This record gives sequence, C-alpha cells and structure tokens, in this order.
Amino acid sequence: MLPPVLFGVGGLALWQVLTVVAGVPSFLLPAPTAIASEFTGNFGRIADAATATGTNALIGLLVGAVLGIVAAMLAVRFQLVEGLLTPLSAAAAAVPIVALAPLLNSMYSTTTDTPRRMVVTIVVFFPMFVSTARGLRQVPQVHTDLMTSYAAGGWQITRTVRLPAALPYLFTGLRIAAPGAVIAAIIAEYFGGLQNGLGSRITSAAANTAYPRAWAYVAGAVLVGLLFLAAVLLLEQLTRRPRTTLWRAR
Repeated sequence: MLPPVLFGVGGLALWQVLTVVAGVPSFLLPAPTAIASEFTGNFGRIADAATATGTNALIGLLVGAVLGIVAAMLAVRFQLVEGLLTPLSAAAAAVPIVALAPLLNSMYSTTTDTPRRMVVTIVVFFPMFVSTARGLRQVPQVHTDLMTSYAAGGWQITRTVRLPAALPYLFTGLRIAAPGAVIAAIIAEYFGGLQNGLGSRITSAAANTAYPRAWAYVAGAVLVGLLFLAAVLLLEQLTRRPRTTLWRAR
C-alpha cells in the first residue's frame, strides 16, 4: 500500500503548491487546505448527503446485482432467453445516464428516490449479467457430465456447480458495478428531485460560487465509492476463506 499512499500524498502536496504559488482561482481549482477546511466544517451535512446517496446506490446495486445474476442463470439455461436478454442488456447499457435520469424523473414522482434507484439498477445490471453469464459457462465439461451421470437436473447443476465456479467472475462484475452504482446515483441527482444527496449539493454549492465546498462534497462522494469497493473486496475475501481452509485440511 506504500506506493499509492506516497503517490497520493505527493499529488496533494503538488496540488497545494501549484494553487498557492501560481495563484489559481478557486473556481478553477481550490487548494486542498481550503477543501479540507470545508469538509471538516460541513462534515455533518456531507455525512447526511452521503447517507442519502449511498442508500440509493446500495438499493440499486442489490436489485441490479440480483436481477443480473438471475438473468445470467436463465440465459445460460435457455438459449431463447439468452437471445432476448443479451441485446436488451447491451441496449440498456448504451443509454447515457443524462438521458435516462430526466426520463425516469418525468415518469415517477420527483419527491421519491425511485427514479435514482432505477437508474442505478439499470447501470448495475449489464456488468453483472455479462460477468456472471461468462463465469457460468467456464465450468469444465467433465463436471457437468459427472452431475448428469448422477441424474442431476439443469437447475441442480447450475446451483451446485456452475454458480460456485462463477464466483470469481461474479465478483469481477461487482467490483465494476459497485463504484458505478455510486457514480450513477450522483449523476441522477443532477436532474431534479429531492435535494438531499451529494449530486444536488455539489451543483448547489457550485451555483453559489462556493467551490471549495463543492469539492468537499466531491471528496465525500469519493469516500462513498471507496467504501462500496472495500465492502465488495471484503465480501470476496470472506467467500474465498472457507475454500482455502478446506483445501489446506485436505
């Protein structure tokens, strides 16, 4: 962890020197000390906004992940479902958030978080579907033949052989989807609705020329994204530990 820490500290130091020595205006790039001052002074508000955004991102991530995994299992099991879902998921991933968020806001009430959570769900669905489907197809043929010789059905093979073998691919999709869920939730907040999240606070601070405060909210968004990624990495390690212990016992 030492190289990235040194790189980050060196980058912040260089940032501070350039903004102070060169006299860069705050509307272009505030100094790190000014951002840190705003962050500590508005920590309670940043925490509340991060909680609102994080809740929307978490709900959308869970729903999108479950739908992506189930859709991948159906696609691997049935060729017709794969032919239907693959182009639909690719089309959904190609729709930009800046076009999707206003559309969902007009379809649903702007006093609820439903449109933002739906945006996150759509963004998360594609990487989860693609990664899980690829992992479900990586099972060696000898394993499926063995289960077939035991008279196991298609769903039994998927549940006991394919899904456990697809866990590395599943977590690869989660590592992509988790930060993407936070980004999608923040961008969705730029287009109206409740003014309680990080995205709306960033735009409000920037509109009031409080640029260090806006960057403080950006720092809060970065921390939320890192928290989501750390949770996924921790969950991945927890799922791997029993297998390692079992292998050592053998």
